[in-house]
Amino acid sequence: MNRRFYRVMRDLHLYLGLFCAPFVLVFSVSVFFLVHAWVPGGEQPGVERVVADVGLPGDLEALGGRARVDALQGMLAGMGVRGEIGFVRHQVKERRLSFPVVVPGCETSVEIDVAERTARIRERQTGVWDGLITLHKAPGPHLAEIRGNSLPMRVWRWAADGTVYLLLFISLSGIYLWAVLRAERRAGLILTGAGAISFFGVIYALIR
Repeated sequence: MNRRFYRVMRDLHLYLGLFCAPFVLVFSVSVFFLVHAWVPGGEQPGVERVVADVGLPGDLEALGGRARVDALQGMLAGMGVRGEIGFVRHQVKERRLSFPVVVPGCETSVEIDVAERTARIRERQTGVWDGLITLHKAPGPHLAEIRGNSLPMRVWRWAADGTVYLLLFISLSGIYLWAVLRAERRAGLILTGAGAISFFGVIYALIR
């Protein structure tokens, strides 16, 4: 029974590790750009256009929170825009709504003039590397009420959650596989101890 369980755990550890490797790679590469605040290639010039006769819900200005974001999300296709809506700025006196719409590698700024029923749209390509940063940060803890208002970002959130669960399983199964191999216990303890000392040493240096 133990031998069979060991083989099952070994195979799951191997194949699930291979499955989640691309997701880990995205997080690993993008963290360098986040830490150093540098993106290869930089931004491309933006392209601006105006869309007339925008179909606006009659109660758009009265809506707030997620309800307003959902209403705006339903209008994006008619304006030729797609992506995740961020914060929404409502200029009440000017009757304007402005908000960013983001997909990995592209950021669009939308400003809607409710009185004129027009939308001024500025789209700029940010590149693949910046797209990795977007995936790393999204959906994120900020503005949690409106996060995941586009299907691709909801799917990515599920994928990110799944990656975390797989990494937890791989970590625990790795400890089990190491523990049953007696010949590797001493080396494993030394490396685990060295890693723990390094980790807590860095934390101590940062918070002291």
